[in-house]
Amino acid sequence: MTVLIERAGCVGREDELVELTSRLARTRTSGSAAVLVLGDPGLGKTALLRGLADRVATASLKARAGAWEQDSPGAVLRQLLGEIPPADPVAAADALVARAVGVDEEPGLVLVDDADLADTFSLQAIASALRRHRGAPVLVVLAATRSTAFLGEIAAETVRIEGLDAAAVGELASLRGRVLHPSMAEVLARHTAGSPRDAVALLDELPPTRWARPDTQLPAPVHVRDEVQLALAGCGADGRALAEAFAILGEDASLGQAAALAGLEDPLSAVDALAAAGLAETTRDHRPRWRTPLVGVAVLATMGARRAADAHQRAAAIVDDEVRRARHLVAATPLPDAELAEEVARLAQRRGDEGAWAEAAALYRDSSRLTEDPVRRDDRLIRSVDALVAAGDGMGAAALVPVVESLRETPLRDAVLAYLAILRGRATEAEVRLKRAWDIVNADREPETAALIATRHVLHSLALCRGDELVTWADRAISLAGRDSAAGVEAAAIRGLGLAMAGRFGDAHEAYALAARRVGHSAQTQRVTMGRGWLGVLSDEPDEARSRLEGVTDPRVLGGSTRISMWALAWLARVQFLTGEGEAALQTVAAGRALAAESGIALVTPLLEWTATETHLLRGTWEEAARTARAAEIGAQGYEIMRVPALLARAHLAEARSDFRAVLRILEPLTQAPAGSALTEPAIWPWAETYAAALIAEGRLDEADDFLRPHETRAHQEQHRSAQARLATARGRWHGARGDLAGVRDTFDRALELLDGLPLRYERARVTFAYGQALRRAGRRRDAEALLSSARDLWDGLGALTYVDAAQRELRAGGVRAPRGQRGPVDLTPQEETVAQMVASGLSNREVAAQLFVSPKTVQYHLTRIYAKLGVRSRTELAAMAAEPTEEP
Repeated sequence: MTVLIERAGCVGREDELVELTSRLARTRTSGSAAVLVLGDPGLGKTALLRGLADRVATASLKARAGAWEQDSPGAVLRQLLGEIPPADPVAAADALVARAVGVDEEPGLVLVDDADLADTFSLQAIASALRRHRGAPVLVVLAATRSTAFLGEIAAETVRIEGLDAAAVGELASLRGRVLHPSMAEVLARHTAGSPRDAVALLDELPPTRWARPDTQLPAPVHVRDEVQLALAGCGADGRALAEAFAILGEDASLGQAAALAGLEDPLSAVDALAAAGLAETTRDHRPRWRTPLVGVAVLATMGARRAADAHQRAAAIVDDEVRRARHLVAATPLPDAELAEEVARLAQRRGDEGAWAEAAALYRDSSRLTEDPVRRDDRLIRSVDALVAAGDGMGAAALVPVVESLRETPLRDAVLAYLAILRGRATEAEVRLKRAWDIVNADREPETAALIATRHVLHSLALCRGDELVTWADRAISLAGRDSAAGVEAAAIRGLGLAMAGRFGDAHEAYALAARRVGHSAQTQRVTMGRGWLGVLSDEPDEARSRLEGVTDPRVLGGSTRISMWALAWLARVQFLTGEGEAALQTVAAGRALAAESGIALVTPLLEWTATETHLLRGTWEEAARTARAAEIGAQGYEIMRVPALLARAHLAEARSDFRAVLRILEPLTQAPAGSALTEPAIWPWAETYAAALIAEGRLDEADDFLRPHETRAHQEQHRSAQARLATARGRWHGARGDLAGVRDTFDRALELLDGLPLRYERARVTFAYGQALRRAGRRRDAEALLSSARDLWDGLGALTYVDAAQRELRAGGVRAPRGQRGPVDLTPQEETVAQMVASGLSNREVAAQLFVSPKTVQYHLTRIYAKLGVRSRTELAAMAAEPTEEP
């Protein structure tokens, strides 16, 4: 088959292209400018300049400097002008601007690649052009590996380009005729530090079979190996020995360890030699740091298999970390070795028990390679994939699924595949595989495997929001493996959430206090701390939740799991939203999205996007709200923990648009939740009050009453303050719709009392606003004014522009803030003024009615009177009149 290879193009540089294109456009008004583009060799500076030239409509002048032309005055200018430049720099500057701008006065673009190698005369001419023609619409873009004093003087702005991310590397691969699994793209991006040049070289040099598995050991590209080989030849024996020692030990080894392996008493001269050769940079503690990760790989390749194995054997006696020691011994052992395989497998199990899953995954994989017995080899490979999933490397594990599925069926195999299905949000697949694993495991002979399967059932139940079922499986896992086992600790870390989902908040707090004492300070601490933080969100303890969740958002801190960090980020964003920190919430959501993309874990995405949707709705950024609501829905699959936030995001979007029929349609599936589901717990998911409010807005008061009662009873039994307050808000609206003023006051006062002392600014603003609406509708305008003014201030403090406007409309509708002297020449009532403004803005009668909390018939009544007073006959004429400028008195 013939594969057509396209030019790599400017991949992954959209932000930089947008910035430079925008800067070019601004020269129309701001005049000439220069931008310096800095980046290491191979990062795509040339491709960026080419992409910029292709994108803009104007013609561009291009040049590329060369070291051999630095002493040739005007070498760069000659390329730009296409002719020999004037000998005078000033005249050359005038010629350059005249050629760049042309006769049509369109913005001109001057591109100089490798500008740090440009001749001085050409740079002087460019500098003079910018100074002498400040008003000219010209942008000069200078690309360089390093800045110089002259370049910094010419260019006032700098754009720094970094390595490509995994998505861009995957796109680059597709342009070279390679389709990479996302996990393999991540490996390649990390291996090459995102260098397009090095990534393309490897894609072209390696056969397709090398890209099939993410555990493939990638070499350095040929050009890097050649460069390193040449550089090593000039470093001397000591320099080469130190380079090889760091290649074996890794960059984070101490200089003392590397010197011991290299046999050097004084390694500083060797450090200087590596720096002088351009292989490494020197840190403050004199340790050399490779110029790129590929340098170390290339150094290792120059050693050959025998010398490298011998060095690894010696390194095992030097390092003091048991995991590093084991991995050096593995690297020194090319053939199966049962004794070493067993030692490494035991270490892998211990590290996994301690929660260091990424290390455990690598050790199990090493152990599998050294194992000759096929049954044990397969078991260790499966455990490696299980540890990858536990570490949150969903993409790496997913890439190995075909390998695992090709192995003979065992309970462990089915449990591991189910584990991955859970994190990818595939509830049905996980259910089938877990059932099969539990059916075929013999708990008496394999209690540890049975316990592991039970812990996967725990996670499955959590995602299904089945609290009692979760607790049952957690207790089973603890009984099978023991409370202090890895499975027991994992089960205990989630068991408290099951208790909370069942409404047993007191028991949940006690369970977590016990679990925290048992795990102490280890990687397992991340799980328990995240669970306690999640419980804090559900228990109206946002400050405590925040302090716990913030400490476990980075899996590198305790060596924990990306999966746990994603949950921590999702619930931290929720805390930030509820306490009025919208900007922080969006930043946390962005961090969660990045982890989701990196790990391939889909389970948490809808929860992140729900918070983003609500934040955007408050701010009035409707397009962003619609986009994030769609993202939540796309990610939601079979699990309730994905489906519910996705439905809430859509429902809140519909509610903000006053489309209450859509709210009811969207949330209707949640009303069918079976007994035992956390969906029936008002403290867990805040959907019941939204559904009830929509029933009330649609005039279905009896249905709303019947719907609210069991939820109110449940929230009262559990003494959950914010859940009671939210439901009381809906009940207050119900009283208002029935004209029961006493009921309105009693219910809303109770809601505000419940929230008193809780730092839930969003909930307080919602209750206060709804209270003011209800009183305004009941004709208690003075009382309503105080509440609506307070609500407006609360919304303003939250940056909730949408609701600030809504509160302002309510105040105008009440008439208290609209003195007669401020009204227009036609004497509309305050309510008529508000209706006229809303209709003129394009809202339908139903939408106006929903926002003002009146019936559509009332809106139509006001509209008829407005038409008569203003002498208009249609909504179009009303909108046109509203758009007319008002004459100054």
